[in-house]
Amino acid sequence: MAHNSSDYIKCHDRTTVQSGKPIMSAVMFSMGVVGNIIALVLLEMRRRRRSPSLFQVLVTALVMTDLLGTFAVSPVVLASYARNRTLVGMGDSWAVCSYFGFSMTFLSLSTLAILCAMALERYLSIGHPYFYERHFTKRCGYVTIPLIYLACILFCVTPLMGLGSYVQYCPGTWCFLDMNPSERADKVYTGFYASFTLIMILGTVVCNVSVIYYLVMMHRRRKAHRAGVSRLRSLSMTEEVEHLLLLVFITVAFFFCSFPLVLRVYINFMGRTEDRHAADLNAIRMLSFNSIIDPWVFIIFSPSVLRFIRRKLRQQQKPKPKQSKPLPGSPPVELQNQGHDGV
Repeated sequence: MAHNSSDYIKCHDRTTVQSGKPIMSAVMFSMGVVGNIIALVLLEMRRRRRSPSLFQVLVTALVMTDLLGTFAVSPVVLASYARNRTLVGMGDSWAVCSYFGFSMTFLSLSTLAILCAMALERYLSIGHPYFYERHFTKRCGYVTIPLIYLACILFCVTPLMGLGSYVQYCPGTWCFLDMNPSERADKVYTGFYASFTLIMILGTVVCNVSVIYYLVMMHRRRKAHRAGVSRLRSLSMTEEVEHLLLLVFITVAFFFCSFPLVLRVYINFMGRTEDRHAADLNAIRMLSFNSIIDPWVFIIFSPSVLRFIRRKLRQQQKPKPKQSKPLPGSPPVELQNQGHDGV
């Protein structure tokens, strides 16, 4: 155990990259950039067809945040591999490591906060439509997003002022919050980060489950009064389901990417292990995958793709019309048509 603790401390101050796979980092960077750009193009095409809703404003902010995260973090990792210098060794006074840790923490919190806002918007839109129509417009999104960014910046800058700390993780290309701190103040800060993340995840899940419940009730009422349901209402129901599918799958992706990090913080707090640096690093890596997965989830589950899949499924379900065979001795159809034309 002493050997593991020594390696853990050495990782914080190492100045040369211990090991790693730069090709994997380059592939992740490329997939993140390409996916987010395609998602932004799809959003822009939809915006030109009709005025964006509050939900679409929030989705655009989520994709742009993921793209910002990809450009803010991945090039630093690639530069570290290219120079064979860790983040601590690339700058003076831990400047690069602090920047990397700040970026990772800010992007994880802001992404989840926007996702939670999307879930709350869907909940109010479906569950309380009259209240939603009176008090919520797309301008609310333009106000909410800067407030989210500001709150996340204020939270993430406190380690630079002494409350909490950003540390380097092996192989030297990652910096994040110290998930196994020794100082009491640092433990409080890291615990608050994990608890706040867990609360937002649970809030998002509760809102999504509530939306599913309301949509099921709407579907039952529609079946009970099918004769009086207009086509416009049917289209509205379909659109809500499309938004819900997108939101649910993005939430699932973020849960699997972020929950291991929350779990590692609580395990470290319980004192079950002194130093599990490899497990902490794997949790941080899982968190970084979110900005890559999000845009591809949006591309796959965008309304246009869902409509295309639904159209193809309907075509396969429809039975093909059987061609009637002519009776024996009757002239071909072409000759029959010519005979009728000549009458």
